[in-house]
Amino acid sequence: MLGMVQPTQNTAGALSRLQTQKPHLKSICLQYLLLNSHCFCLLKNGIGLIIFFLCAYVPKTEAGHCKWAEVLKDLERIKTSKDIDVSLYTANADEDEECQELVMRCFFLETEVIIQECRIKNCSQTQDVWNIWKNGNESFEKNKLTSTKSEKCKECEEYEEKNFTEFVQNFEKVIQRDCKH
Repeated sequence: MLGMVQPTQNTAGALSRLQTQKPHLKSICLQYLLLNSHCFCLLKNGIGLIIFFLCAYVPKTEAGHCKWAEVLKDLERIKTSKDIDVSLYTANADEDEECQELVMRCFFLETEVIIQECRIKNCSQTQDVWNIWKNGNESFEKNKLTSTKSEKCKECEEYEEKNFTEFVQNFEKVIQRDCKH
């Protein structure tokens, strides 16, 4: 068959590893394919194009890694706190998908209330709460608000006030939902 080239062992191995590659391998992957002597031959057939497009499209985060992983760890540490006794505006975990970013912002804004409560009561988990707030703000500063306020989306103050335990439970569910996308 003219024009059809069987992938070498190295090229086939690269194809299987592309789906689980880590962010620091982004440039290595592309360099490997471009410098590999079989690359130009492979681009003539389907396998080469698949490899090229898989390499060009690298997920934003590592496979199985959520950008909110540290926040989840801190939430786990604070959720059983007896020091924190506040009512907080708590978004529902099942809000419309287009409201997801605004819902996340509401949860992070409400952590400021927890920080104030912890300062007053000298909570043992003040640092963990501070970390949640800091990680949320850093993430939102890097990724400016992309969603526009829809008629479906509520303002933070429109949500029902719930106790700290329910707030943390919903916050965890919202983060886990975000991590799946």
